[in-house]
Parts: sequence; C-alpha cells; structure tokens
Amino acid sequence: MDALKDRDPAHIGAYTLLARLGAGGMGQVYLARSPGGRLVAIKVIRDEITDHPEALARFRREVETVRAVRSAYTANLIDASLEAAPYWLATEYVSGPTLSKAVGERGPLPAETCRGVFAALAEGLAAVHAHGVTHRDLKPQNVILAAQGPQLIDFGIARGVGQTALTEAGFAPGTPGFTAPEVLLRNEVGPAADVFALGATLAYAATGRAPFGMGEPAGVSYRAVHEPIDLAGVEAGLAALVEACVAKDPAARPGLGEVIARCGVRSALVEDGFYAGLAPMAEVAPQTPAAPVPVGPHDLPTAGAAYGYGYTPTELSRPTPVARRSRSTLWLAAAVVALVAGLGTTFALMSRGDDEGDDSAKGGGKSPTPSASKAAKDAPAYAGDKIDRALWSSATRECQLPAEERASGGFMGSVSDPERPDVSSENLTFDDKVKLGFRDEDATGSEEPYYVTVSVKPPHDIDPDTGKPIAGLLSDNANIGYTSKPIDLYGGSDPKGWKYLTYPDDFNSWIKGKPEAAIPLLNDPGDWTVEFHHIRTPDDYTSVMCTGFTVK
Repeated sequence: MDALKDRDPAHIGAYTLLARLGAGGMGQVYLARSPGGRLVAIKVIRDEITDHPEALARFRREVETVRAVRSAYTANLIDASLEAAPYWLATEYVSGPTLSKAVGERGPLPAETCRGVFAALAEGLAAVHAHGVTHRDLKPQNVILAAQGPQLIDFGIARGVGQTALTEAGFAPGTPGFTAPEVLLRNEVGPAADVFALGATLAYAATGRAPFGMGEPAGVSYRAVHEPIDLAGVEAGLAALVEACVAKDPAARPGLGEVIARCGVRSALVEDGFYAGLAPMAEVAPQTPAAPVPVGPHDLPTAGAAYGYGYTPTELSRPTPVARRSRSTLWLAAAVVALVAGLGTTFALMSRGDDEGDDSAKGGGKSPTPSASKAAKDAPAYAGDKIDRALWSSATRECQLPAEERASGGFMGSVSDPERPDVSSENLTFDDKVKLGFRDEDATGSEEPYYVTVSVKPPHDIDPDTGKPIAGLLSDNANIGYTSKPIDLYGGSDPKGWKYLTYPDDFNSWIKGKPEAAIPLLNDPGDWTVEFHHIRTPDDYTSVMCTGFTVK
C-alpha cells in the first residue's frame, strides 16, 4: 500500500481515495472510502488504454462476472462506471495477505493448514461454478487469506458457460504453472481446469516452490503438460490429493465435492493457529479523519493480483500452444536467419522461392514494392502503443511468433553495440546502448516510400511511475514497448544504405500522440525483443522481422 501521488485524483465517482493498492500494466487499484465510510477497492483503467477494444471488453466482462458471482468467497461488486472514461469498478475491500505473500514471508503452510485452505478454496470454487462461471486464473496471487477464510479475487478472464473466450490467437488464458494441459493444448476451459489450478496452488502453499519450476513461461507450461508436479517433502495424503487434482487428463481429476471430503476438515479454518497467525501481516491504512480503520495489504506480484486489476498476468505470462511451447525444440520459428557480420549481428528475411507463387494469394503478406506501398506516401509521425505478443528468447535466438507481414527477401536488420561494433551480438550482453539498423539490399531506387518503425520491448511489464518492472512479479511484457520515429526504408542518398537508430536515445513510448522517454536498459535485465514494423499510420503497422538481445 502506497500513498497517493500528486497526479492521482482525490475522488473517483463518489469515493474518496485513500491510498494506492498497486499498479498494473492496464491501470491502477486504489483503496477508497464510500460516502458512508465503507472501505472499497477501486480499479481504474488507464486513460491511454481505453482505446483498446479488447481491454474494455474484458473489463466489462469482469464487472458482469463479479456482479453475478456473489458468495462468501469473493469480494462483492459495490459500484462501477462503464459508460465513459474513466472506467472503474469498486468492490468490497478484504483485509489480509495473499497466499503468495504469506508463503513468501512465512514459508510453506503446515499440512493441516493446507487441508483447511484446500477445502475452503474448493468450496469457494464450487460456489463460483454454481453461477455458471469458471475462474480461469486461480493462483496464489489471486487468493486472499482473510480472517474469515480465503477469498477468491481477479475475475478479469473469468468466463461464463457459452461465452466466447477473449484471448488472442495462439494464446491460452491463465498463468504458466497453474494452467491446465487441456487449456494450453486446446483452449478447453471448464471446471476441471480450475481444479488443476487449485491443485497447483496448494502445491505452492505446501512447498513454497513453483509447482512446475521456474524459468521461461514456455518451459514452465511445457512441464505442466508433460512432467509431474513438484511435491517433494509434502505429507503423503496431501500429496496424493494434489496429484489427483493436477492429473493431465481432466476426466481423471476429482470433483470439488470429493476434494472437500478428502481434505477431512474437522474444525473451522479460523481456529487454525498458523492461519490465525497470518493476520498480523496486515498493515494500517492512511489515517484520515473519517477512516482511522486498520486494513490489510494486497501485494501485487502480477499486474492483476489485487482485485484482478489488469489482464496482463494471464495475457503477459501467456503459455502458447504446445507446438510452440518448448523454446529449445517446439516453438515455431520466425522467418529470420542470423548472419554474423562486421556490424554486430545482421538478420535477413529469406524469400520462400518462386515455386510458392504469389504471396498475396497465400496470405504471405505484402512486400515493399510500389504497388504495395502507395498508401504509405506520407510519413507517419509515430507508432502508437498496442498489444504485442512477440517475445525473443536468448535460448533459441528466435521470437516465438512469425512476423505479421513479409518484407522483400532483401530486408535486413542488425543489432550491435555502438562501442563494440566488431563483436556479434550473439556474444554480447548489453548494459548501456544498443545500435539497431535496417536496409533492403535488393533496393533498385525506384521504390515508393516504405516506412519502418523499430520497437524495443523490455522483457517485463514496466511500472510507468518507476520505469522498472512492476514490483512483486516479473510479468512478461505484452505491449509494443518503445518505438522509433518512422523512417523510409528507401530514403536518403543510398536506397540500399543502412538506417541506424540507438536505444534508448531514439525511442519513446507514444500514448495518444504524447511521447515518454524509453527506460535505461539496466532497469530491466533479461531478454529484450526488437521488432521491425512496416508502418502506414500511427495505429496501422505490422511486424516484418523480430529479433532481440540480452541485458545483464
């Protein structure tokens, strides 16, 4: 919980804001007070995100889901504003740490406490399922250990029976390590998938370890599909129940009633000494004349950990279909081949050959020829922010998604260190600046303008207030990142010549046409993603090549 900042409003609707509960890639969560003195949690979508139709659709779905699912195990909806910006919803505020925070600070829960939490969460899920809704993102960050018992939060991607999934092509909902195999493989979402997530969540509670290990999301998801869960050291009976819940075949998993029965609960969870001892982890809200009441913290290890804010935990962690899951063997490679050259590492898009016929007839994208670029005569001013799913991995030296559009066979890009131009980027890690270049080696000089913007994406969601990853959990970045000013591929005195840009000097994020400076590389160590885009207008651009580099 943090103090309000100068730019924060004093009120949202009729509610007086008291503190910040956390920030996500999609917006801000506040602690607030109703006119009558009731504490609420208010989720507000950032102004710059309101133009994303998908974000608004998910937000409206969440409001309807929380409105419908009213039980002792969920934070109930109190108010919402969906007609015009700012879009927000208010739920009752629940005091207590998340399961993630409790285990992180106190260690694994005792076996008997685990059984009590297991049974309570199973009962809560049963109540949710009774409303015809599946949660789809149960995990330790979405469980609050309230004094009266565990509470389920984050219904941002919850789904009712018969509803269409609001997920992007190629990405299953959920969080790596807690998402069921059938969801990852076939996007089959149902009550059994929630049972899998429940088992994985309790495995974490019992061990203090990620149920299918740490590392790249793709690797974690691959293990969830093909390998056993980590239950080393867990009491035998509890381990057997968890194993049943995380069976690879959804038909083999027990129902929630059976889970509750097998937990063998004989007393109220609030009577459990260890569970009761978690209450002191609460902190005190900012004191105001009207609200001197103690409340609890909600750590935000993901962008949506508290009251479901943001949809980035599920979108940004995004396990891909199994055909792309293993970065070492199974991911679909982009049409990029690395050529070690004198200026760092150069990448060439290879043509598919004449035997494939006309690309446009095969959906292969446009090439930068005069006929394909007539609509791009005027240079766009900038590239607006949008959702982007491509991620580059140093393990494979590839991005997991193919380019959206194919450029000519002569399109090339380069990544190099301005201070060490003779060293391949494959042998480098970066800490200060990165030099990025592109050209078309097949240019003839007769081409019409073809504007290219380069995007550089940090590996994790960035808190705009700090310029660093969102505190608590390093969630994968699902936005375009920082972009360069569009440059004509064929402009200048040499149409075949290289055009160079330097990160961070030549890059900004653009929100509704307003630039914000790119963050320093060392703000977010890890694998950074670079994409070259054919841009027509600030909101119309498609990737033609994807690569990356590592920051340490």
